[in-house]
Amino acid sequence: MRSWTLLVSLFLLAFPVSVHAQKAGPASSEPKRKNAENSPSAVTTFTLVGAGDIAGCDNLGGAQATAALIEVIPGTVFAAGDLAYDRGTISEFRNCYQPTWGKFKDRTKPAPGNHEYNGSSAIGYFQYWDGQAGDAKRGYYSYDLGAWHVVVLNTNCDVPSLGGCGPGSPEETWLRQDLAERPNACIVAYGHHALFSSGLFSSHARHVELRSFWQALYAAHADLILAGHEHSYERFAPQNPQGRLDPQNGIRQITVGTGGKSHTLLGFARPNSEVRNDDTFGVLKLTLLPGKYEWEFVPVAGGSFRDRGEGTCHNASATAN
Repeated sequence: MRSWTLLVSLFLLAFPVSVHAQKAGPASSEPKRKNAENSPSAVTTFTLVGAGDIAGCDNLGGAQATAALIEVIPGTVFAAGDLAYDRGTISEFRNCYQPTWGKFKDRTKPAPGNHEYNGSSAIGYFQYWDGQAGDAKRGYYSYDLGAWHVVVLNTNCDVPSLGGCGPGSPEETWLRQDLAERPNACIVAYGHHALFSSGLFSSHARHVELRSFWQALYAAHADLILAGHEHSYERFAPQNPQGRLDPQNGIRQITVGTGGKSHTLLGFARPNSEVRNDDTFGVLKLTLLPGKYEWEFVPVAGGSFRDRGEGTCHNASATAN
């Protein structure tokens, strides 16, 4: 009897160990699944994709072609002005922009162009975006994508309600304050007009009134400025607000007025212009990572022109050093 009791006791001692081992397998696999879903690359890498000069109501073919690209590229969409031609009325937005890029309205952060202000105070633009484009009296605002701070500029400096773009203007004052509040962020800005351009007609292409914005962004160690207005693609090497090459601290400007309206000719290459194309519709895709960025120009179906590369975030480099 004593031998039988001893055997039962030994069995009961062994059995819980066996049950515990069976439960350990499924329980240990669950944390691995969660870690894979929340990997650093999934939460710290962001896509910013877009262009300017988009929907011409006389011919929507180009806007439809670029919209097809964005349809398969997830992320935040930047629309860099002149979104609905010719006058940016609410009917043009509804009839021309909405059927094309309007498909991505919920994930779009727009900037106003000169055609939005044609003969009005951009009433149609602000009505269409319904609070999504910042204060209707300003049209400039900012937002964050992970480690990146994104500044949306209103570059229509001649609009009376803006008060200009020079030093001490309302927008320049706001810009400096906005940048000061994020001293360690990587920075990309976009608006409609460009300071630098190889555009054929100087008065249309180059906007020296934006130099004050550049000076504020340069002082904050901004990395990228995106623009439209010229219906072409052009990438400049990093440079300072005076247009001098500055590989260490300069801002890289990329003009991407290739959203689908039309093409305009480029003239002779300006200093520091690295890549140019004036016959291809497409979008610029930015991949924003901690400490660096990657750019890629994606052409519409049938297009062969491409441009891609990467750069380092100035503020991330300064923090690391």
